[in-house]
Amino acid sequence: MDLQVIAPDGRAGRRPVRRVLILGGARSGKSQLAERLLAPHPEVRYVATGPHDPTDGEWSARVAEHRRRRPQHWTTVETTDVAAVLRDLDTGQAALVDCLTLWAARLCEAEGVAARIDELLAAWSSCAGEVVAVSNEVGCGVVPAYPSGRRFRDLLGLLNARMAAASDDVILTVAGIARSLLHGDRVVGPCEDPQAWISGERRR
Repeated sequence: MDLQVIAPDGRAGRRPVRRVLILGGARSGKSQLAERLLAPHPEVRYVATGPHDPTDGEWSARVAEHRRRRPQHWTTVETTDVAAVLRDLDTGQAALVDCLTLWAARLCEAEGVAARIDELLAAWSSCAGEVVAVSNEVGCGVVPAYPSGRRFRDLLGLLNARMAAASDDVILTVAGIARSLLHGDRVVGPCEDPQAWISGERRR
């Protein structure tokens, strides 16, 4: 897959990548950016890590919106065994993991969580296909009031850092604006028209 990027001097270009981690806060555009990156791919497995609770109307509405945005040819896999999905990918296939935050939340209090993270990192690093993972950046807010909240915050921070170290690129999304943390250039974001960037209409 290719990232559409804008260099600091305003030049537009593309950067090929295989493993991309996208971080951001709530409603920052991280999931939309991940979907845009893999939209042209002919074979994508969408790995949904969140629980399905039909009694939660607000959560069901969020899930429905995510499903509506996905291309019809994508395959959805609902699981917490993300490592198994990544190991099963062949060259020419792709996966979108959305998201690591919910994955960590479901495993935070479970036994063997450290081993599960090691397993995920090994599969991420050796995956034969192209992969994009989405996660929340939660370390910039207030300190959680409860021990379980602090454990989750610390666990996700560690997971994000380890995933970032094993990625070709790490993108931070804020208010719909995306920037590479490894290369410093701006990535065409989920709410932007890439043709406007390429034509020079929105260069900064």
